[in-house]
This record gives sequence, C-alpha cells and structure tokens, in this order.
Amino acid sequence: MKKIVILISGRGSNMEALLKAQLPCKIAAVISNKADATGLAIAQQYGITTAAISHKDFASREDFDAALAQQIDRFQPDFVVLAGFMRILTAGFVNHYAGRLINIHPSLLPAYTGVHTHERALADGVRIHGCTVHFVTAELDHGPIIVQAAVPVLPGDTVQSLSARVLQQEHQIFPQAIRWLCSKKLWLADDGRVTSSHAAPISTALISPALD
Repeated sequence: MKKIVILISGRGSNMEALLKAQLPCKIAAVISNKADATGLAIAQQYGITTAAISHKDFASREDFDAALAQQIDRFQPDFVVLAGFMRILTAGFVNHYAGRLINIHPSLLPAYTGVHTHERALADGVRIHGCTVHFVTAELDHGPIIVQAAVPVLPGDTVQSLSARVLQQEHQIFPQAIRWLCSKKLWLADDGRVTSSHAAPISTALISPALD
C-alpha cells in the first residue's frame, strides 16, 4: 500500500477531505509549518501522527526545507501532498521529491498562479473559474496537471461566495487525484506529462452565462 505525508499550514479542509475519503493508501503523517494550525488537531482525531516545524526557527528557506525533508523522510512516503501548505518551496526540496509532490491550487492553471486567485478572477471578470491538482515543479504553480474542476462565476459573486463554490470542487477532485495515483491508474510519464489508464473524456461543456 502506498504511503503519503500531508503538509498543511492552517485549517486543513482539503486535508480533512483526504482523511474522509478512505483512500487506498496509508496517511503516514500530517506536518505543518505552524504549531497552532487547526488541521493538526483534526488529524489527531483521526489517529494520524502529526508534527510541526516552524519556518521562523530557521535562518533561510533552504535550512527550513532541509529540516522539513528530514522530517518527511522519516515516514518514507510515496507521495507528499500539499493541502494548503502556504510556503514557496525551494528547487532543492522540489527536486528531492520530483514526481512525488502533489499540490491543489484554487484556479484553473495556468491562469492565476500564486495567491489571491479569487480576487483576481473577479477583478478580471472571468465567467469560469475553478481549481487544479498538479505535480509540483520548481516553477511556481506550473507543474503537470492531473485534474481540474470548473465552476461558473455568478452575477453578484463575492470572494467568499466564489471561494466556497471552488472549495466544494477541491474537496471532490483532490481525493480523486490521490486515489488515482495510489491505485496506479494515473502517473507522470517520462515526457513530463500526466498519463492515465482509465480516464474517459468529459461529455459536457460548462458555458457561463448559459446559452438561450
């Protein structure tokens, strides 16, 4: 059975979605860069081993990433899953886990990399927004895409309402992506593209606003 380690920084709603999903893998640990992250208490309720390593205790980003990797490697995971881990990782860390580091991002990548994605989508007046699960590479939010979900941007949407609609989809596609990976139904091929043995093409289109 595959093993995963989950990294969080806060409340860990995507982490909790993974814990609830009864995935075909062992969740070996949940690690946070903040000792007061509420997600740690949630993980403990599920009987998951937890740890906290504060980035503030290290003089450089490289030093923190080295300590974090040392902690992760104690569990010998097959995949390291970023579930709201709000740190930009160094190239050395990313390369150490090349092909094994997975992230969820609240936009339809490659649009809106980085932070404040919902605010930027609303400011630009886009009609369709969403979320992406992808492999992590050294270039921020540009790794090979595993799965995406799109939602309409509705008249009168606020950052809060749009964020909530996207988050619902995050809780659907993130566990599915990890399930595919742990079941070997999806993998990162030698050419750097995600390959699947099962996925059927989508049969409908999301059009927003709807056609008459």
